[in-house]
Amino acid sequence: MRGAWVGRLAVGLIATGAVCTTAIADEAPDEAAIRARLQAWAAAFNARDAEVACELFAADVISTVRGAPDAGKAAICQRLKRALAQTDRTLTYTPDIEEVFVSGEQAVVRLIWTLKTTRDGTVAVSHEKGMDLFRRDRSGTWRILRFIAFSTENDD
Repeated sequence: MRGAWVGRLAVGLIATGAVCTTAIADEAPDEAAIRARLQAWAAAFNARDAEVACELFAADVISTVRGAPDAGKAAICQRLKRALAQTDRTLTYTPDIEEVFVSGEQAVVRLIWTLKTTRDGTVAVSHEKGMDLFRRDRSGTWRILRFIAFSTENDD
């Protein structure tokens, strides 16, 4: 009797481990897709393509950034268009993705954006920490639903 119980327990533990392993393994393609979306956003931004850059954001996105009121997609995209239309400087964003946590149809990303601004031969570099909440839309595309970003530079 005891041997049968131990056998069932072992089978149960093995099955549970298989389910957990499968669940973890299933997150890898989603994590890769999210990382690719962020890299594609940087490429679009760096190419001054605000329209493509805006595709990363969900229709009901809300952004929270220091010094500005919370904003929806229209305001975010307008800011992008204004920044990228300035021809007196070159802006280059690079993401450093620290973590991606995927849970079902949502994911959270912790990252640091590095912005390099080149103007009249002078280069300035700044860093922004951020956290993005992604949601998979009906088409299966990951889009940012909420984001918060803040400078890591001293206020002095």
